[in-house]
Amino acid sequence: MSVKFIGYIGFNNGSETQAAVRSRALDTEYVNAAAKAQEEGGFDRVLIPFGSNSPESQIVAAHAAAITTKLGFLVAHRPGFTQPTVAARQLATLDQLSGGRVAVHIITGGADEEMARDGDTRTVKAERYARTDEYLTVLRQEWTAAKPFDHQGKFYDIRQAYSAIKPDNLPVFFGGSSDEAIDVAGRHADVYALWGETLEAVQDTVRAVRKSAARYGRNPGFSLSLRPVIADTEEAAWKRANEIEEEVRDNRVAAGLPITGHRPPNAGSLRLLDTASSNRRDGRLWTGVAALTGAAGNSTGLVGTPEQVADAMLDYYDIGIDHFLIRGFDPLGDSIVYGRELLPVVRRKVAEREAAGLALAG
Repeated sequence: MSVKFIGYIGFNNGSETQAAVRSRALDTEYVNAAAKAQEEGGFDRVLIPFGSNSPESQIVAAHAAAITTKLGFLVAHRPGFTQPTVAARQLATLDQLSGGRVAVHIITGGADEEMARDGDTRTVKAERYARTDEYLTVLRQEWTAAKPFDHQGKFYDIRQAYSAIKPDNLPVFFGGSSDEAIDVAGRHADVYALWGETLEAVQDTVRAVRKSAARYGRNPGFSLSLRPVIADTEEAAWKRANEIEEEVRDNRVAAGLPITGHRPPNAGSLRLLDTASSNRRDGRLWTGVAALTGAAGNSTGLVGTPEQVADAMLDYYDIGIDHFLIRGFDPLGDSIVYGRELLPVVRRKVAEREAAGLALAG
């Protein structure tokens, strides 16, 4: 099993520790530098995020694809606000123009207030996953149909749809931890995306998604999102992790944001927040920022030297994780460090692991 690395291009060099930078909604210089640095650093793809008040992910991906030659793009996309036939053609066009370097990350949306900002004020979460299921069914038909097709469902009524442009190979990534999400993932996900939880919790989710996918004759890959903190020594790495926690705490207090008493609206954040009841799990899994932010997105990390963090990542690899989505709290600077010091170590260890397995099999 090979291993793939997914980096991150936000829209500026801001993070939970660098709140002041967020005043610039779209920093073109940062986007250019981040794309080129992660291509040079050996990342396979970069995630372009989606938000109800953010720059548009597909347009940023198109720009970044135009200034790179090898880097792939994982374009976050929320179903329900664009007709699936239109979205299919947009993504297929981007895939063709980039030379087959595009994947899509489907984000259904669990927070009612987030959905309402784009005009979705009537659906509840279970309905949104049902809509996503139908949306992806139509999306794939548009990508594969050799002749015009009709579709009549609860959410979409489409007649004689057909796309002249098809993607070469456009994987669908999918996230969500509720029962409804696991069912949709089993039916549609080429890669199922998880946040960084304990080995036991990740293994439970991998099993659940595989069981769901088996009903449809499918066998997805798995992506784990992490915020690694690495340094020359273990002591220095944990010192930096503690400093990051203090920076996040100070920034949230200054902004009037809570640091305790969180009640996240989605199952994934609830699970992650439960994991964060202890600051350190499985030896290297660090949950301090997740506890402060209410596990809002990718907020847990692995801490140690590059060798130690790579060994911890291989523990996840052994239970089925074949993609790692990693980003730091200094997004541009950390991505350069990861490309230089972490990715080569993980790839070497995976190659050694695979070679040893082949030798034993032989």
